[in-house]
Amino acid sequence: MAELLMTSDEITTFLKEVFPQSFGEDNVAFSIDAIQPNEALLGLTAGEEHLRPGGTVSGPAMMELADYAMYVLVLAHIGPVELAVTTNFSINFLRKPLPGRLLAKARMLKLGRSLAVGDIFLSSEAEPLKAVAHASVTYSIPPRV
Repeated sequence: MAELLMTSDEITTFLKEVFPQSFGEDNVAFSIDAIQPNEALLGLTAGEEHLRPGGTVSGPAMMELADYAMYVLVLAHIGPVELAVTTNFSINFLRKPLPGRLLAKARMLKLGRSLAVGDIFLSSEAEPLKAVAHASVTYSIPPRV
């Protein structure tokens, strides 16, 4: 089993420093709900800025949640590495999410020295067993010195 190098509180503090636009004191939309080896659960409380015409959560907001979920999962396993970056991202939108909070359950499929591969299932908190989107994400991990 993989060892965690960062807790959710440590990751939240780190993200507030490097991504204040999404995790700063004025933005409480994203939350880290749980982290365990090879899995993370994040949430997005969708505000007006995350909606598209018709009142549903926009695709870009769901993509951002999925990408953050994978980044958090990678950080939990490798430590505070700012320059771990997305190298591949694929998403399938499956159904319109119900209004309210979205959940992203990230699962690590492979963690190597230079790449991390995972998948993320997005659902409405009201119906957590019905996926609204599925993403596959690969992160590049910079060489450790």
